[in-house]
Amino acid sequence: MTDHKDTTYDLCVIGCGPSGFAAAMRAFDFGKHVCIIENDEIGGAGVRWGALASKTMWELSRDYAVAAKTDRGYRISGLEPDYAIVRDTVAKAIREKQDQMTSQIETFSPGRWEGPGSLTLKRGCGSFASSQKVKIVCEDCKEEFVDADKFVIATGSKPRCFPGVEFDHERILSSDSMLDLTQFPKRLIIIGAGIVGCEYATIFSNFSHTKVYLVDHMDSVIPYEDNDVSEFVSTCLENNGVEIFHSAVLKDIIKQEEHLDVILEFNDGRSQVVEADAALISIGREPNLSCLNLEHAGIIPDKDGRVNTDENCMVSSNIYAAGDVTHLPALVNIAEMEGRHAVMSMFGQPKRPLSYKDMSTIMFFQPAVAAVGMNEKMCRKKKVPYRAAYYANSFLPRAIAMRALNGFVKIIATDEKEPKILGMRAAGPQVSSTVMSVALFMQQEKSIREMLRALYPHPTMSEAIQECVRMLLGESIFKPSAFPESLKIWTWKPE
Repeated sequence: MTDHKDTTYDLCVIGCGPSGFAAAMRAFDFGKHVCIIENDEIGGAGVRWGALASKTMWELSRDYAVAAKTDRGYRISGLEPDYAIVRDTVAKAIREKQDQMTSQIETFSPGRWEGPGSLTLKRGCGSFASSQKVKIVCEDCKEEFVDADKFVIATGSKPRCFPGVEFDHERILSSDSMLDLTQFPKRLIIIGAGIVGCEYATIFSNFSHTKVYLVDHMDSVIPYEDNDVSEFVSTCLENNGVEIFHSAVLKDIIKQEEHLDVILEFNDGRSQVVEADAALISIGREPNLSCLNLEHAGIIPDKDGRVNTDENCMVSSNIYAAGDVTHLPALVNIAEMEGRHAVMSMFGQPKRPLSYKDMSTIMFFQPAVAAVGMNEKMCRKKKVPYRAAYYANSFLPRAIAMRALNGFVKIIATDEKEPKILGMRAAGPQVSSTVMSVALFMQQEKSIREMLRALYPHPTMSEAIQECVRMLLGESIFKPSAFPESLKIWTWKPE
């Protein structure tokens, strides 16, 4: 610990979500004395309300949907989901991860740990008193100040409110309050057809006890993806029983004693009232900067309310920021990467430049969809010539064996003699593994022909990658001309 004052920490991290926890642990690696300030739940949105909670619900809903299938040679009778038990199971998963994080912090606390560095957890809301001092504000607590040489702002984000509609967290919900439900609503309307909205539409339709309405303000869900991917997701949701209102926006929600009247306005000028028992507002997230008093540290957020940083996550000479407070997308892996990078930068440790290129992501729909690198829309916007191949899972032996024919692999590559992969989109089982193998290969920037040097195990989902690459090289076993609906190849060049 710095010797000019015993109460001064080497680093103070405000927020113990994914970025804050990762930053604190990286500083501990370097033998630093770290103070972590957390006002709410350990793990933040990445654990308590976001990724872990929703993915646990998704896994449970998928298991239920598989068990309810009747096309596998068996039929289960008396299958009945219980939302209270689902909620308790999700809560248990959350506690397990929170307990791991808290246990590690306590293990390396000054009273227990005698090695280099330490971790001190303080409860309350961190508020800058100056660029070197943070005041901890909490109810029923004596006022406390923390001095530190360096700071990391890692307070994450919160659900964005819809103008004129307030969350009551009973019938009008945000993604942070889905676990406040006590039972499956008979009718759930979801406002917003981005990833979170489509994931919850998938979860509740998988359980088959809720009529799900999804309101899409554009003419396709997941609008930033290529049309074939958006149409695939829409079709899967509709086949799962979700009713989608395209080109519609929310005008108002009127609370009735027994239900909600949700008023929608469409682009063609008409309006429609949809009755629902609960509404989920999922229109994005915004930085959680309340209580910080950034002006006391000389920090002014940008017009979007986010904290500006340089390439090393630095805000000012001794203050850094990481995760959702800085920019979109709000993803756990990006938050952790930035938190670690900020600490390596502030303490002068060797590091590679931050790279957001070719970051893979998984969208937990039915089936799951994976993405890495550029899609066709991006290529066309940047006028990058490309060739693309599409290989349906229905031609993949492992998918046939799993009775999981609904899915595909699409690979986009440069249009040259020795093409390199620009991006991939895939849907179906195990896409989290297949997308990572492609992401690693993309980092090496080698010709796609190099992907065929390895012998792919059979039968596996990874063979779809192999066949997609072979199609791009004109060497596939099954030919697109014989099965034009399932196997496709095409090129695009700027005019």
